[in-house]
Amino acid sequence: MDKKELRKYIRSKKAELSEPQKIDAARNAFALLEQVSEFQDAEHILLYYSLPDELSTHSFIERWHGKKHIYLPRVNGSTLDILPYNPEAMGEGAYNIEEPTGSDIVPIDRIELIIVPAMGYDRKGNRLGRGKGYYDQLLCQSHAPKIGVIYDFQLLEEIPTEPHDIPVDIVITPTQMI
Repeated sequence: MDKKELRKYIRSKKAELSEPQKIDAARNAFALLEQVSEFQDAEHILLYYSLPDELSTHSFIERWHGKKHIYLPRVNGSTLDILPYNPEAMGEGAYNIEEPTGSDIVPIDRIELIIVPAMGYDRKGNRLGRGKGYYDQLLCQSHAPKIGVIYDFQLLEEIPTEPHDIPVDIVITPTQMI
C-alpha cells in the first residue's frame, strides 16, 4: 500500500473504536511510556495535544504537568513553534487543534524527549504522518530521543520512506514496546 492507502486504512480502523477502548488503550500505552528510561530521565518533554482520532494525551499531560516541563507544538505557517503547556493558555489553532497561546517560544535544543504523533509506525520506527511534513522539519533539528505512541493496529508491516523522513527511536502501543 502507498501512504495514501495506509492513511485511509488507519482512519477506518480508528472509526471502529469505542470510547472505552480508546481510554484503555491510552492508559496502557502511556503506562508503558512512563517505564522508559528516556521518559524517566527527561525534564523537558515535547508532547502533542491529541486530536479525537489519536491516542489521547490529555490525561497524561495533566498528570505530568507540574512534575516535568511539558511543551506542545503550535503551527506557525509551515513550521511548528514549541511553547510551554499551560492549561489556561490554550486555544484552537490550525487544523482545529488545541494549541498553546502566547509568545514564550522555546528552542528545540531545550527539549530532552519528543513524543511524536503519527498515523502509523513500522518496527523500524519509520513514521507515517498526516502528510504535511511539520514533524519531519522539527525532528531533523533535534538530537533528543523520539518516541511514537500509537494504537496496536497502527503498527504497520512497512512504511514507504523518503530521504527527509525521520524515524523514531522507540514505538509504544498499548501492548508492546519496540
